[in-house]
Amino acid sequence: MRHSLPGTTPGLVCAHHHLYSALARGMPAPPRTPTGFTDILELIWWRLDRALDLDIIEWSAKLGALEALEAGCTAIVDHHESPNAIEGSLQVIADACAEVGVRISCAYGVTDRHGAEGARRGLAENEQFLRAGGRGMVGVHAAFTCTDDTLEAAAGLAADLGTGVHIHVAEGPVDAPAAERLERWSTDEWLLIHGVHLPDGHQLKGTLVHNPRSNMNNAVGYARPIRFANPVALGTDGIGADMLEEFRVAYARHREHDVTATPDTAWEWLAQGWELFPEARSDTVSWSYDPIDPWRLAFTPGVRAVDVVVDGETLLAQGVATRVDPDEIRAKAAEAANRLFAKLEEIDP
Repeated sequence: MRHSLPGTTPGLVCAHHHLYSALARGMPAPPRTPTGFTDILELIWWRLDRALDLDIIEWSAKLGALEALEAGCTAIVDHHESPNAIEGSLQVIADACAEVGVRISCAYGVTDRHGAEGARRGLAENEQFLRAGGRGMVGVHAAFTCTDDTLEAAAGLAADLGTGVHIHVAEGPVDAPAAERLERWSTDEWLLIHGVHLPDGHQLKGTLVHNPRSNMNNAVGYARPIRFANPVALGTDGIGADMLEEFRVAYARHREHDVTATPDTAWEWLAQGWELFPEARSDTVSWSYDPIDPWRLAFTPGVRAVDVVVDGETLLAQGVATRVDPDEIRAKAAEAANRLFAKLEEIDP
């Protein structure tokens, strides 16, 4: 990772985020304890996304962007789903991040979970946002929740718009057949999220985004991304945007699997984010620790961003956001979270 001054780096990149999850902390417990990956989706995340409205989405995105900035992350590749508030949702996210000053790439996760009409509306949201000049990709939830027709439509739309598809791939065993289903459409512009259950010799093109903390939290296994020929980047899958912390976990997980592993590999995965968001290379983050060296940082928790400059504007000074009022964002996000939690209580799994 190149840096021009001691204790500085370019802006870090989160290659896969779910900003809508920023308000999930403290959410009501699911109606029963999930016992596997599919249960986690059905009882937690698929209930949460159904409770989202545009106001909740806005404050989730503002809070998530603020926390990213405070962690030295200046660019986010987001993946969004809100089946009861699809239209206009991507612009809400983009505007919220622009207000904070964080760069954003948006995608709406198309799925057939809510019928063919829901899939059509998701595709339309991607198309409308991108054709209007928004930065982003065509989102797909995962192959196992989509028909082949929907997958083909998403791939075709991405090709027409000159972008890639942002899709969860083989995160759990239920989606293990994804490689065979997607192979005919994938391109180098695709983002393949997770890849835990991909075969070693899969033929999918695109960048694989490794999310080690999320994979551990969902008990889906270790992706062992070193085995793939694809470029590998790091994401959080919605667990904030502290990319130095994600780097440490990625290294520890790699080391657990292979005692000869070094922090250099996880550092290369972190740096791969600049291939997705080249503009972040021109941002500057000054850190509370010096020198910025993967061997030291792998064993130094608590390193924090002190100052962050994006496009020549200081957006974080001595750890405090300058363009927005962090206290106001946190207060209004807490109010939105309470509304979200009340709505969740009314949603059946």
